[in-house]
Amino acid sequence: MMEQEEVRKLFEEFLTDSPIQAVLSGQAEKADFLKMRLHPVLVGKTMMFQAEEFRGKQAFHKNMEKDAAVAYLTDLMGTAFKQAQLETAGWTASVLVSKKGKTTIKVKRRKEDGEQKLETAWKNGLSHNRKKQYILEEGIPVPFLVDLGVQTREGKIVHARYDKFRQINRFLEFIEDILPRLNKERESAILDFGCGKSYLTFAMYYYLKELKGYPVRIIGLDLKEDVIEKCNELARRYGYERLSFYTGDIASYEGVDQVDMVVTLHACDTATDYALEKAVRWGAGVILSVPCCQHELNGQMESQLMKPVFQYGIIKERMAALYTDALRAQVLEAMGYRVQILEFIDMEHTPKNLLIRAVKQGKKKENKKELLAIMDELHVEPTLYKLLIK
Repeated sequence: MMEQEEVRKLFEEFLTDSPIQAVLSGQAEKADFLKMRLHPVLVGKTMMFQAEEFRGKQAFHKNMEKDAAVAYLTDLMGTAFKQAQLETAGWTASVLVSKKGKTTIKVKRRKEDGEQKLETAWKNGLSHNRKKQYILEEGIPVPFLVDLGVQTREGKIVHARYDKFRQINRFLEFIEDILPRLNKERESAILDFGCGKSYLTFAMYYYLKELKGYPVRIIGLDLKEDVIEKCNELARRYGYERLSFYTGDIASYEGVDQVDMVVTLHACDTATDYALEKAVRWGAGVILSVPCCQHELNGQMESQLMKPVFQYGIIKERMAALYTDALRAQVLEAMGYRVQILEFIDMEHTPKNLLIRAVKQGKKKENKKELLAIMDELHVEPTLYKLLIK
């Protein structure tokens, strides 16, 4: 009880003394609650604390006032999690609960730059209406963003293209998460199928090669010859020697033998499936896919159980799109990938899109029986299943 009170007092001090963030991890018992991150936010003019709970493959958010946040953190320690890392403007702390239940607290005071850290935290996490701290920062001109009409030559974001700027940065956040899977000691081959005007392809090259120093070779592929010609012209102008674009079809492309990462954005309907199949056959360590126009299952789906809701066309269409991507994720897991389905901002097609992020882990999921049961219930046979499993 004494140790729990010490933990509670630490959390209270943390939330009072210019907090930046708290991260709770190290599961105390097997559950789907994997990690929790908490940071201050301004909701209107009120200071709140937002908890981001990572449960299974989803993240949930909730805002709390200080007293509720203290109780929330205290309750989680020792029951859900065994470790906590706290960061404020003036100090950092760690809490560790041993297997025998003993709690150890270590606090380290900062010697300098506390105000700078707090300022960074304020920019990154306090206000819902904040000027967000992006990976590609506002005010710093990036050549390809200027040429593509997203930035002015002074680095200001063009108002009509702000959604595109947000989308590019959101995509780079997904790239940032998988950096440990890219080897800095050798060149990584990255393929972008259906690259289009290549906003994201250029952003990926600039981030990985120019900002992070990763040796990468990126190939963009699209069917539009005029677009490919323009992209190659821009790549030459920027001196992006390891970025090139080719006219080609996803299903028949044979330009490389081995690929480290495959990106496929808005490949229409089953073109996504052929791109995913290519990625798996190549043994790609990372796959990032934003599917669109998922029509295939909509034409196949039949179910006596779901018949009353399938009669509404728009409902059936949206359910078909969700089932399509969920089944794709299950097929990829059966092929040895760990898969997440994440929300991706994309203003060109729909206000919100889903991104499938798959990371190769080797161990295949034994889920064919469950897959067949779902497919039988819905009376469907997705293309990716036929390509990789059947």
